[in-house]
Amino acid sequence: MHLYEVLRRPLITEKATLLQGQNKYAFEVAGRATKNLVKQAVEAAFKVKVTDVNMMTVSGKTKRMGRRMVTSPSWKKAVVTLESGDKIEFFEGV
Repeated sequence: MHLYEVLRRPLITEKATLLQGQNKYAFEVAGRATKNLVKQAVEAAFKVKVTDVNMMTVSGKTKRMGRRMVTSPSWKKAVVTLESGDKIEFFEGV
């Protein structure tokens, strides 16, 4: 898997913005991505030093469409901790 395919989009939610005070940033990542790949991708894309990566699989939500119950697809989320002093300017002012 190429490094540019690992990070899908940054997560800009209320909880993710609170984590920025602790020098942590959240991303949606590819389903086959590993912690090592996420670390390399963030370091290459934003020129920062990553100290820790936490990953989780977010299960899809079930919705009702007529008589059927339809489930949206599951996706993978990564919370990246940076070294003190480093920050990602992409998230500033959001």
